Formats: sequence, C-alpha cells, structure tokens
Amino acid sequence: MSTSPDRRYRTVWISDVHLGTRGCQAARLLDFLRECEAETLYLVGDIVDVWRLRRRRFWPQEHSDVVQKLLRKARRGTRVILVPGNHDDVLHDYVGLEFGQILIKPDHIHETADGRRLLVIHGDQFDTVVARAPWLAHLGTHALAVSQLVNQWFNWWRRVFGYPYWSLSGYLKHKVKHRAAFIAKFDAALVLEAERRGVDGVVCGHIHHPEIRQIGAITYYNDGDWVDSCTALVEDENGQLELIRWPEPSRRAAPEPETEPATGVAARLKRLRRLVPTA
Repeated sequence: MSTSPDRRYRTVWISDVHLGTRGCQAARLLDFLRECEAETLYLVGDIVDVWRLRRRRFWPQEHSDVVQKLLRKARRGTRVILVPGNHDDVLHDYVGLEFGQILIKPDHIHETADGRRLLVIHGDQFDTVVARAPWLAHLGTHALAVSQLVNQWFNWWRRVFGYPYWSLSGYLKHKVKHRAAFIAKFDAALVLEAERRGVDGVVCGHIHHPEIRQIGAITYYNDGDWVDSCTALVEDENGQLELIRWPEPSRRAAPEPETEPATGVAARLKRLRRLVPTA
C-alpha cells in the first residue's frame, strides 16, 4: 500500500468518511482532496453519517470544508458519482438526480483504461447484519461511536508526547472474534454479485477494511475508510489500480479561496441538512 502517491489520477474511489461523527478524519481527507486530482471521483457510500446525525448534531467547520471541496471539484470538471451506503441511506430516495453536479446512483459499472469492467457498490446489501437485523447494526454503530471517542482522547495524548496517529478503535475492531470470518463471507458475496453481473471486478467499502485480492476470476477491491485507515483506491492512466494510505498532514494547508458566493455554499449545505430527519 503506497504512502507517497502521484498527485494526478484517472479515477479515485473513497468511502466511509462518516461526516457528522467525531471519528471522521476530515482534516486528513481535506488534505488528500487538495493534493490529488482525478478525472472521475467515486464516493462509495457512508459519506455523511445520517444515522448519527439523527441522534446527535455534530458538524464542525472541517466537515463543511470537505463538502465544499467536493462541490468545488464537481464544479471545476471532475466527474463525481455518489453511491449511497447504509449510513446515508436517505440518499437512495434521490437516485438518478444531481446534487451540486454530483450524480447519485445505486451502483455503477466503471471501465478502466485497459478495458476491464468494475462494479462500484457500497456493499451493505451483502452484510447479513445490516440486511437481516438493522437494529443490531444501529447498536453496533453506537458502540463504535464510543470507541471512537476514546480513540480521540488516546490520540490527543499521543500527539502531546510526539507520537503519530494510531487507530485504537480500528485495532480493537479488527481484533473482534469472528471478524476474519465475517470479512471472508462479505468478500465472497460481493464476488458472486460481480460474477452474476458479468464484470471483471468489484469496488466496495462498508467494512472499513482496505484490500485488493484476486478471488477466482474476479478482482476484489475495498477502498477502506476515513475513520481508521485513511485510504483511497486510485487508477492511473494505464488502468493500474492501487490502494494509497494518506499520512497526517505535516502542516495545515491554507484554505483555498472559495469562488462560489458564500450564500451559494450555505444554500447547498442547507439542502444537505434538510435530508437528515430530526430525531
């Protein structure tokens, strides 16, 4: 997994940002979005965590900055496609529409530069917990929120003593019993769906586990998340795909000048918030 990527790509996939939660590493994502350019940018679900926003409003300026940056990229010519996940499932009601030049689709078939066809889908449909017991999935979300809060304090102390960021919540999550078996079943279900659709590979998110793996004739890509791993999947001009892990910015970049009038940005954010039902 590369940590020093080239800055221009044919395609970029990111997912599981979870804007609206304390675990979201918005500053790190914003640094990535400022440094990297792509012809096509896929937002592969769980970009805004509507589940958490329904229960508690948490929306610092950095989260607005990420939304503004995505809108600016779309306005400046990047093709941006959003595939809803389970935490932003309210967006399924807007499939086929555009929001600030960002097209919302249930899934998408991407063709790489070397002619391979990849199914782009969040993947929650193939998570048996989400599909069969949504109440249990919500319970797990609350437990994860607690671990992320502990993680915040843990990393605050690490920074005080000069240590780099380390995801305690991610470490605990990957140590949970049966995690490996769950991932294997999830991967297998996505591969079966890719075979059913007659494509060469599948790109997904959902489980916060970045990975590239060949499973039979299908290449499985999981682009990871921006809570624990801070990873993106990228395609170069030759059609080669790789995972990159974005490091913590050594310094805070100065905010870019906003060419859209402030009232326009506010209106777009107001429209986004209206999608979130009140508790």
